[in-house]
Amino acid sequence: MKTFEELESTVRSYSRGWPTVFEKAKGYKIWDTDGNEYIDFFAGAGALNYGHNDDTMQEKMIDYIQNNGILHSLDMGTTSRKMFLERFKEVILEPRDLDYKVMFPGPTGTNSVESALKIARKVTGRDTVISFTNAFHGMTIGSLSVTANSFKRHGAGVPLHHSVSMPFDDYVEGQNTLAYLERFLEDRGSGVALPAAIILETVQGEGGINAASMEWLKKVADLCKRWDILLIVDDVQAGCGRTGTFFSFEPAGIDPDIVCLSKSIGGAGLPMALTLIKPEYDQWGPGEHNGTFRGNNLAFIGAAEALSYWENDDFSKSIQEKGVVLREGIEALVTKYPEFDAHHRGRGLMQGIATAKPELTDAICSEAFQRGLIVETSGPEDEVVKFLPPLIIDKEGINEGLAILDESIKTVLEK
Repeated sequence: MKTFEELESTVRSYSRGWPTVFEKAKGYKIWDTDGNEYIDFFAGAGALNYGHNDDTMQEKMIDYIQNNGILHSLDMGTTSRKMFLERFKEVILEPRDLDYKVMFPGPTGTNSVESALKIARKVTGRDTVISFTNAFHGMTIGSLSVTANSFKRHGAGVPLHHSVSMPFDDYVEGQNTLAYLERFLEDRGSGVALPAAIILETVQGEGGINAASMEWLKKVADLCKRWDILLIVDDVQAGCGRTGTFFSFEPAGIDPDIVCLSKSIGGAGLPMALTLIKPEYDQWGPGEHNGTFRGNNLAFIGAAEALSYWENDDFSKSIQEKGVVLREGIEALVTKYPEFDAHHRGRGLMQGIATAKPELTDAICSEAFQRGLIVETSGPEDEVVKFLPPLIIDKEGINEGLAILDESIKTVLEK
């Protein structure tokens, strides 16, 4: 690790928690230069839903490069761009009766969020955006303004304006958070102006694997329609099948005005992001929002192939089945170690163990790493051990990872 410590900025984080040099990966496993094998319950923070080095994606990307396929093109028309757009419409949008214009805002999730905030403000002529407690939407200034984490907000170095934070579902147990939000909108003395948009994650990844109920999501969508507020769903981490359906909001039956996608939309882990905008709100002037890398052609190849997983319901059903296995394993650990004072959170293959003793989680993840499991924490106090295994993992892999976690919790509690 000497090279990284001497040459790289102190801003690095993951290499501190997992102090080794990784060399290769396949499926749901990673190997370091010493030949140590690790089960991956991290999946590139959700950017590798289809696992490491999928055979077919790999072959198609290699073939594309060897045939001198265009790699960089800004937003010019290319064969790979055309193929992805047509496949996305055919496999994802049309079967779900969704009608969106597809925008390529830049290569990352925060680029998608920035563009969503800008178009919402442009369309409505309003400047305020409502977000929620424990939200995380990105690290650029606009995205940070709707992010709740105080440490990340402080990194902006400037005041973050034109946003209001409201309590997420079940933020205070037993309280109706939507009644609170609606009262603010109705009351002219609340100090909250009618917003351009409400932005939310259906499952808050970095915020602690807080999963909103379907009823709460429906009521937010209804509130937006009633008040002529645009609804933005940030599906950067919870989307692309992570919760069991391609879009995390599908079980709620809602129809967001804008959807942000990134991370696993590229299929193989290459940078790529989409902003899906209802046609009536696609009011950009040409070039009004642009960027040098808003068309990653090699990512289009992987992304188009990744959509093969969604041509029928088999993959979705398998994710939901494995989600049950993961949940049962988590609940067994919660019951086995009452002194851990923990409970389950999340859905699909986006789950976690939340504890009232956050001082233990880093040590547990460190013990897990020593035993061959890559797993991280989340939440404002790192109080959640967070599970994001690749969606292609088998039940054996899930159980093997949970067994390692079991040993790790036991070791930490005995210290």
